[in-house]
Amino acid sequence: MAAQPQRSKPATPKPFLTDIQTLRRRAREHIEQGAVTAGYAADRPTVIRLLNEALATEIVCVLRYKYHYYMASGIHAKSVAAEFLEHAREEQAHADRIAERITQLDGKPDFSPEGLLTRSHSEYVEGGDLVEMIQEDLVAERIAIDSYREIIQYLGNDDPTTRRMMEEILAMEEEHAEDLGTMLENLGKKGEPAKRAPRAS
Repeated sequence: MAAQPQRSKPATPKPFLTDIQTLRRRAREHIEQGAVTAGYAADRPTVIRLLNEALATEIVCVLRYKYHYYMASGIHAKSVAAEFLEHAREEQAHADRIAERITQLDGKPDFSPEGLLTRSHSEYVEGGDLVEMIQEDLVAERIAIDSYREIIQYLGNDDPTTRRMMEEILAMEEEHAEDLGTMLENLGKKGEPAKRAPRAS
């Protein structure tokens, strides 16, 4: 007699991770913590520290791009200065998003000028002419790209909201780096612009 094929047992439906009543009770408890619930898996103080370092990085980038915007000179300066200003505005938007996320995590965004350069991953270097300005901005963007990628890897699945935000900011920083690289290449083809003439005292 042939063996009867074994029937597979019907799959047990996967239960919802937490029952509704428990979710409702948790939502009412510790209500002062805002978006931070019991399900938040990341090390919140560490995440807030990393975000404040990213915030400082963005602020320094805004200041450097603004300086470059106002100091750009030479025959090719107009289009490059416009790019500096656009980047400054986008970096400011990044800073605002990061600060907002810090407050959502019940932290305090650190806007203090004291220690700003110490907290920032990138440096504030002015550059002497248009090419040097672009080079310094490109170096800063590359630093931000590497550090933000490490923050994203650290967050993993423990804080998907912060991770997604940093992934979006990282994509913008990569675009900035690509833009700056193209500007350097184009200026190289046109010849390096002259250094800014000293102002009369």
